Amino acid sequence: MVKLISSLGGLWDTMKSILPLTALLAAFQLLVLKKPIGNVKEFVMGFVMAVLGLHFFLVGANMSLIPLGESVGNNLVIVEKKWLIVLVTFVIGYFGTLVEPALRVLALQVEEVSVGAIPHKLLIHAVAIGFGLGMGIGIFKILMNIPYIKIIVPLLIIVLTLAFFAPEPFGSIAMDSASATTGPVNIPLNMLLAVGLASIIEGADPLLSGFGIVGLTSIGAMISVLTLGILTKF
Repeated sequence: MVKLISSLGGLWDTMKSILPLTALLAAFQLLVLKKPIGNVKEFVMGFVMAVLGLHFFLVGANMSLIPLGESVGNNLVIVEKKWLIVLVTFVIGYFGTLVEPALRVLALQVEEVSVGAIPHKLLIHAVAIGFGLGMGIGIFKILMNIPYIKIIVPLLIIVLTLAFFAPEPFGSIAMDSASATTGPVNIPLNMLLAVGLASIIEGADPLLSGFGIVGLTSIGAMISVLTLGILTKF
């Protein structure tokens, strides 16, 4: 009974987070634009499905992915080979990005606007590779206790250089792709892995070493998309 009440309370919280935006858009459509909502029945069903889908997604992530990510982060130090730790975190970042709903929506929009010139699957996998690369770099920084400034400056120089050579649409797509990766799966998973690893490494400060990995993953995603844009030239 307690779990049921707690679940219903969480469902109400999820609906409260979606309802204001939905109400605002509907009011703007009806009162300002003076346009009717095309299919009211479909609209209501979609709203209910969005609330239920987001709620169960968050509950499932809190029950499975987040505890598992915390456990992996706290025990990564058991692996003696640092290169293997970096490789594992790259793979985790790659597959974690594939399930981000925001990235999938963005990729489909890019495919539609580009009339199929940029397939959504190609963009998703390119972003996932870059995200995993950024995550691996972040974990390597923690393992080697490298100051953040020595990592971020070279990466930003690479981004600016690639942006200069990449075709025009890819600069904008890269920025949006980096934002789309910071969703309900990757953020908690990355933070738990990084902070968990930093908390058990001797001499590492979890506050100084564990944070900043989200920014590195976003930069990695930008690098991969810009590289993809340059490769399209050939």
